[in-house]
Amino acid sequence: MATKIRLSRHGRKGRPFYHVVVADSRAPRDGRYIEKVGTYDPNTNPATIELKFERALYWLQVGAQPTDTAKRILSYKGVLMKKHLLEGVKKGAFDEATAEAKFEAWMKEKDAKVQAKIAKLAQDGNAAAKVRLEAEAKVRAAKEEAVAKKRAEAEAAAAAKQAEEAAEAQEEAPVAEETAPAAETETPAAE
Repeated sequence: MATKIRLSRHGRKGRPFYHVVVADSRAPRDGRYIEKVGTYDPNTNPATIELKFERALYWLQVGAQPTDTAKRILSYKGVLMKKHLLEGVKKGAFDEATAEAKFEAWMKEKDAKVQAKIAKLAQDGNAAAKVRLEAEAKVRAAKEEAVAKKRAEAEAAAAAKQAEEAAEAQEEAPVAEETAPAAETETPAAE
């Protein structure tokens, strides 16, 4: 039976989520499988990969052939590197301790690269957020300035109207005073 290590698609439309499975090559893509060895979520940045390292290595050693994408995932997690080093030990190129030391050094370097990428993404996100905040502050300041200008114009118009009304009241008040004494003088005469 020819076995393959491949991806089985899950998730909703537009948001894929994959199971990394070992399956018979004749089985359908999302159909029956022998063993699930991990998951792959391409929606995150960087992509999230959970893998049963020992089981994936076992299946590679017994002859399972990974598909192109599965091969990239296994390479990213170091399974193919470990298999390569163990074959070197079988051939006598170096001993198992040297192979383990090389693998640990490779994993440290790989982890450093991944952490650097995560830090860079976080820094870029913070810088973009800072730029958006500054642009938003400029727009807000311009709006506040426009509102303050309109308020000042409205207050100036209200003050001018109030001054005009006061001036009219001043003009009407002496006229009213002049007519009021005339009315008083007429009322006693009528009695």
